[in-house]
Amino acid sequence: MKPASLLFFLLACSCAAPAHENDELLEVGDKVIVSIDGQPFTEYRYANPSKPILYPLYGPGGVRLTRDYPMVGGTPGEAADHPHHQSLWFAHGNVNGFDFWHGTEAGERIVHDRLLGVDWKGERAVVRARNLWQIGGERTLCVEERTMSFGFDERGRVIDFTFVLSPTDQPLVFGDTKEGTMALRLAPTLRLSGDVAAGRSLNAAGDTDGACWGKRAAWVSYYGPVGDRFVTVTLLDHPDNPRHPTWWHARDYGLFAANPFGVHDFEGRPAGTGDLRVELGETLTLRYRLRIAEGAPDPDELDDELRRFGR
Repeated sequence: MKPASLLFFLLACSCAAPAHENDELLEVGDKVIVSIDGQPFTEYRYANPSKPILYPLYGPGGVRLTRDYPMVGGTPGEAADHPHHQSLWFAHGNVNGFDFWHGTEAGERIVHDRLLGVDWKGERAVVRARNLWQIGGERTLCVEERTMSFGFDERGRVIDFTFVLSPTDQPLVFGDTKEGTMALRLAPTLRLSGDVAAGRSLNAAGDTDGACWGKRAAWVSYYGPVGDRFVTVTLLDHPDNPRHPTWWHARDYGLFAANPFGVHDFEGRPAGTGDLRVELGETLTLRYRLRIAEGAPDPDELDDELRRFGR
């Protein structure tokens, strides 16, 4: 039985219809909405112009955990910078020399191809999608199949991500750059610096705040007040990921990204040290967990979470 407290909706224009466990694949509208106990959790916006994103991302009590800009402008306290930082996303700044992080005149985009499934696995709501990493709307470098599993438990809300990346007509090289990869741009009060900043950060190695940038760690948490709640947002690197524990592009202005490729920038080693090559016929799999909880981070509890994630 599907848990009554966790609901899916597919949107077609402004009309919503529930997707029950036995529904067939429905490619309608431009997003999938996930709700918990009738309260919003997030939306998978797969028709976003530059790449699919999760936006908004809500925590307990309905507080919004990611920045509104550039999807919506004018939110008090927000900085209108880095328009490619769009809530929660997955991209990289050097794939065979093309920049899918910023997008350039080459027209790099991660384009939604189709939904592969919107269904249930136990008490988890699961969205599966196929995306194409394209140049100029014509040439596909990479096929991405992603699985996103949404749930909640006594510790809070959770999303598990699996990305399976496959080359098309030539090998893929994920290049050595800090500009990537599994990323969030957080709400302004979770920043470490800025006019309304009240956040802190902590990693699994015990580094704090600005010292988290460029370091290797199994997880990183940002935490602080958002609205009337005190929340912790943690991203965990799966133990089976290449180069675990990963490096972190974790900035004081609210960018928060796991990046297994940016060795040159993070450690000052020779350019190209972090390149990772995926041959034709091979795939690259990356897995991450996002944990949202109330209160300050508990390192022992997060280490246990990593062990559970790695099973």
